[in-house]
Amino acid sequence: MGVIIGVAPDAWGIWFADDPKQLPWPRMLDEMVEAGYRWMELGPYGYLPTESGTLRRELEDRGLSLCACVVEGNLEDTGAWPALEHQLVGGAEKTAALDGRFVVLIDDVYSGEDIGTPKAPARLEDGDWARLIDTVHRVARLAHDRWGLELAFHPNADTHVEYEEQIERLLAETDPELVSLCLDTGHHTYRGGDPVDFMRRHHKRISHLHLKSVDRQKLQRVQSEQLTFTQAVAEGVFCEPARGIVDFPALRDLLVEVDYDGFAMVEQDMYPAPFDQPLPIAARSRDYYASINFGTF
Repeated sequence: MGVIIGVAPDAWGIWFADDPKQLPWPRMLDEMVEAGYRWMELGPYGYLPTESGTLRRELEDRGLSLCACVVEGNLEDTGAWPALEHQLVGGAEKTAALDGRFVVLIDDVYSGEDIGTPKAPARLEDGDWARLIDTVHRVARLAHDRWGLELAFHPNADTHVEYEEQIERLLAETDPELVSLCLDTGHHTYRGGDPVDFMRRHHKRISHLHLKSVDRQKLQRVQSEQLTFTQAVAEGVFCEPARGIVDFPALRDLLVEVDYDGFAMVEQDMYPAPFDQPLPIAARSRDYYASINFGTF
């Protein structure tokens, strides 16, 4: 199998199930195909059709295949479980029915819309951290036992698992038979890490990749002004792979060295995105990865 490159709805600025700032889903699917992709993730549950037969027909008509769904919520709050379970059941059922492989799990962001108004503390106390770990295991067991899917935990900027030491703590405290990582090269770089070095050290626990890069000058501004993640995205801190600071040729060589066998999904956090912006970026990104022989499409 090797590295199979796909694309996520995030590359079209799709962050929510229903938002007038986002492209209608038929146009997004059409543009994925036009940009040259065949594999995709489901994105936020409820954005694409939630009836399995309809979803299958829409994807098959376009020659698209599904590899993963995404579940996102407050993992340390036991009261948030019903909403999390709703996403999990809906997304995992569709993913399994369409022969997908992963549930990508993301903690909710702690930052608010504006600087100085966080929704939650940036760091968890031990009790809250333990509840987060319990929820990760609970989701992983359900995904495995009910639908035969693997859990890939996605460390994400402005969540409680974002820095390398937090990611390594999560790896140390979770069952490697149940929990692997989705390494996001852009978010890892955004929070001061080196994704190539991290992949080298932890490749046995990394089963899924999200590919994006970071604009060096904009990142420096984000850091100096202490912008929230949402503000940083709106300022364009994430950029096309050929223009950013992630060393994709080095990552490509490492993936060959460690015999990585899995998906690498193209993303570029941009929200809100003008409707005519994502398609040319997604197409240029595909051309870039093809030009450096990063994987197959």
